[in-house]
Amino acid sequence: MAEVAEAIPGQLGSIAREQPSRRAEFDRLVERYHKQAYNIAYRMTGNHADAEDLTQEAFVRAFRFFGNYRRDWPFDNWLYKIMSNLFVDDLRRRPKAHLQSLDQPLDLSGGGDVYLEIPDAGANPERMVMSHELDEHIQRALNGLPNDFRMTVILADIEALSYEDISVAMNCSLGTVRSRLHRGRKLLRAKIAAFEREGLLPVGGA
Repeated sequence: MAEVAEAIPGQLGSIAREQPSRRAEFDRLVERYHKQAYNIAYRMTGNHADAEDLTQEAFVRAFRFFGNYRRDWPFDNWLYKIMSNLFVDDLRRRPKAHLQSLDQPLDLSGGGDVYLEIPDAGANPERMVMSHELDEHIQRALNGLPNDFRMTVILADIEALSYEDISVAMNCSLGTVRSRLHRGRKLLRAKIAAFEREGLLPVGGA
């Protein structure tokens, strides 16, 4: 973690040599939000190495476009938007199998919109995700969510962003935010319940 914090100023130095006041403002924001950004990056990526890379790249990208940052919007929300875009872009570059989006209706010959549904289980993912004692099994459950669902759950249940802020950060409608959050929580409940059945977590997630 310390290495990441030290690496960011080093990378930004070559960009900002002639912009001392802008650099000073940005350095204060890095100091304030670095730990928070890293935690979100870790929840998105599921491992420390990728989280460090994502955090560094997000701050570098944020500085490059700092002139476009609207001061009436919270900096962390703007940073999450950058981070989400970088994360999705990286996933798109990786070879992967075709996945059916749970946001999209299934293409069935019978006509009408049919959506995939996730069974509900008993655990409370909001409480567990917001806990300060998240362990590797909860992270594994988060990692198992479709990417858009995972980011929505993280922004809503860890960072407590409003639906409006999430819609801006993820460039989607309020209805899509609600749908992803509802389905993401249901899928997370199912995964947590499976861990409980396997004895990896105490029943109820306590």
